[in-house]
Amino acid sequence: MTNSPRDNTKLALVLIVLVAGPAIFLALPAPNPAQDRGTPNNSFSIKSARESTPETVTPGATPTFYKDVLPILQTHCQNCHRPGEIGPMPLMTYEQTRRWSRAIQQAVEAKKMPPWFADPRFGHFANDPSLSAEEIGTLARWTEENAPAGNAGDAPPTRQWTSGWNIPAPDAVVRMPKPVRLPSRGDVEYTYEIVPTNFTEDKWVQASEIRPLRRENVHHAVVYVRPPDSQWLRHASVGVPFTASTLENEQDRRDAGFTTSDILLVYAPGSSPDQWPQGMAKFVPRGSDLVFQMHYVTRGHEVADQTSIGLIFAKQAPKQRVLTLQLTNSRFVIPPGVDDYRVEVHGTLPNDALLLSFFPHMHLRGKRFEYNLVNPDRRAETLLQVNYDFYWQLSYRLASPRFLKAGTELQAVATYDNSRKNPHNPDPDAAVHWGDQTYDEMMVGFFDIAVPAGLDKSHYFIRQSQPDLPDGNSSR
Repeated sequence: MTNSPRDNTKLALVLIVLVAGPAIFLALPAPNPAQDRGTPNNSFSIKSARESTPETVTPGATPTFYKDVLPILQTHCQNCHRPGEIGPMPLMTYEQTRRWSRAIQQAVEAKKMPPWFADPRFGHFANDPSLSAEEIGTLARWTEENAPAGNAGDAPPTRQWTSGWNIPAPDAVVRMPKPVRLPSRGDVEYTYEIVPTNFTEDKWVQASEIRPLRRENVHHAVVYVRPPDSQWLRHASVGVPFTASTLENEQDRRDAGFTTSDILLVYAPGSSPDQWPQGMAKFVPRGSDLVFQMHYVTRGHEVADQTSIGLIFAKQAPKQRVLTLQLTNSRFVIPPGVDDYRVEVHGTLPNDALLLSFFPHMHLRGKRFEYNLVNPDRRAETLLQVNYDFYWQLSYRLASPRFLKAGTELQAVATYDNSRKNPHNPDPDAAVHWGDQTYDEMMVGFFDIAVPAGLDKSHYFIRQSQPDLPDGNSSR
């Protein structure tokens, strides 16, 4: 650990959910995410999970597009670089790709693309899209040899994509019924829309994807599951947008900031859909509503957004239920000008769980984020360390899920750069607190676990024993 200014908070995991932040919440009562004053750095963007390893070119042979380059693009690039997706240009055909060959070479040699920010010293991840040295060499040599097309007969079969989705065709699409109109400038209060699912039977969701209509105006979206017996936001109107300040019921205004409802999915810049392994899924009881929490940003012109979520249901009831939890510290003040300010939080698992994945969230001053296991001898084992990029907020899915016993202590550590060296810093002279907008900061360490299918979140948080933390604080 480096010697740097820090906010060191030791807490336990507790059952609280902050809806003003991107979601389910395991430590301090914390609020919300942020509003963006920057422009996403998507001038050239490639990302995709590694699904297969294309054959690399024979040493000494000149790579060609159809035989050598296209398989790499299909595996690593086209999920973003195809019409309608986040990539600024499609890379589907030879003509489309050749004109970008020099930019592709520069991006892959600098390892800027595909985007991946996990420190390779820690952990192995199933969705790591990084190119091998051989693949980088193939793309570089293809460019240097004037990007030849080669024989079209050497091309692999065309990869089939689902139009409008990065998951297979959804079994159901739930859309916000009424568009949200956004002003051209200014901060936008968190906006909610409650949407009935009209499900007549319980559903297990194995894959899901949030699709904003106006991606450039969505800082984040969280979709919560509100069961039919939940009292959360019970007086709020259904099917129309609202904000906390517009609610007439005082309890509803308070509840807009906190909930114990399950998170179905979180969306942020660069994030990917959820796709759980066979035998694992998230649960949506029959008759539930989905509550969309939208954090919008303005971009200089008036627009309207109408976000949707696509759902793929498990074909049979799974053995394990996936829960999204979080470690959060909202009690920090980052001093002006500091380039390495440390904030941390600890918590203990109340019951056994299978650790699946991580999703760190900070704002524009975010520099690094790490998740650690704290062993009984107080040594920390790093599970993930991310060189944080606000504009590419990725999930990191363990290649081998890890079983954690009840009482396991987890630590999340965030490091911030509030100096003038940070080109994204909105104001290096400001002392920075937790807050909703991007010019504020957040410290949220989401993580996903699998538990027995019959165990819901409220019962997962009933501890079988109540050990004390090493500093004498109760683990409740």
